Amino acid sequence: MKNKVIGYWTTTAILAFVLVTGGAAQMARLPGNVEGIVHLGYPVYFLTILGAWKILGGIAVLAPRAPRLKEWAYAGAFFELTGAAASQAACGEAAFHILVPLALAACAVASWALRPRDRMLGSLVPGDAHALVSEART
Repeated sequence: MKNKVIGYWTTTAILAFVLVTGGAAQMARLPGNVEGIVHLGYPVYFLTILGAWKILGGIAVLAPRAPRLKEWAYAGAFFELTGAAASQAACGEAAFHILVPLALAACAVASWALRPRDRMLGSLVPGDAHALVSEART
């Protein structure tokens, strides 16, 4: 059980750090971010949209309770990271630029899968008695 807790907090801290710092850099429209988004063919204003959602998502995965909000944050992080990898691949970027967002997407999936019961919306396993009781209470 202790390894699961360590794995959860490690992957969650990495995910939250990447989302919040990346989102802040996008909101600040740092030159590297602007060059990158333009190179991929997206409009610059897209940085503001992505940046705001990433900051909010990073906060949501760390916040206690609010399991439905966490589900949305994990889904958004996964879609953003896999979309970034697909965009990089479509533009013929080096493998590094494709593999890093995919590794971070795997980190998001690991954090989601390892989260404690009190941070879950429901059960990962259908018919889980503990989850059924907790769902009945809500």
